Amino acid sequence: MKIRVDARRERLGANEALELANQVDRIIVSRGKQTLLFDMKNAPPDQETLLAHLLGPTGNLRAPALRRGKTLLVGFSAESYRDNLT
Repeated sequence: MKIRVDARRERLGANEALELANQVDRIIVSRGKQTLLFDMKNAPPDQETLLAHLLGPTGNLRAPALRRGKTLLVGFSAESYRDNLT
């Protein structure tokens, strides 16, 4: 099942971002050249740390954000997308 959400029309704030994060086993966050992996199943970070990486300056989920199965990718990294989507 595919669901596509236009981030310009439908904003996901802190509560929605945390709800989404709790539905996956891992989160891969890319910002610039840095990529972080959060293991939500075995070693989940505290909410403050998680929100600091998931939310942008507007307080909404950073774009692009893509969920595939039990993985959530936030931010863009060609390498992360290639490794997790092919």
